[in-house]
Amino acid sequence: MKLAGLKRPLTPLQTAVERVAGSVIGPVARQVIEIPMSAVDRRRVRRRLQAPDGTELLLAFPTGTVLTPGTLLDTRGDVSYVVRAAPEDVAVITPRTLGEMAQVAHAIGNLHRDLVEDSGTFLTLWDAPVELLLTRLGVPFTREFRPFEGRPSWEHEL
Repeated sequence: MKLAGLKRPLTPLQTAVERVAGSVIGPVARQVIEIPMSAVDRRRVRRRLQAPDGTELLLAFPTGTVLTPGTLLDTRGDVSYVVRAAPEDVAVITPRTLGEMAQVAHAIGNLHRDLVEDSGTFLTLWDAPVELLLTRLGVPFTREFRPFEGRPSWEHEL
């Protein structure tokens, strides 16, 4: 599919660093409030949201927008509201060999799940099929709550 002749860019959002440090919003905000969002929440871009400081934010981004950690949601006065990946129930996979990692990546990919590298380990959203798969493969893994920057398990776009 070729996208030509677009009237506006596909990715209009900028990260907080780009917007706060640049001239888009003027001077650098004195306070940055991080709003924890799960992988599913980062797809919900038309809703009311309460920030940790109690401020109500009204999100109305274009359909199809995906909020990534670091995305600036709003700036009010000298306060910027930024997306942060919330801790989620994940499988933390620690493959012993490169071959074992290839097996895991192939199997997790067949389930249409994201596999995210995190400091020498790999994360995927936990559920019973993932646990069964990893157990059958004999790969060392643990179940933990950690920030997950991948996509929800039902989404398989690039």
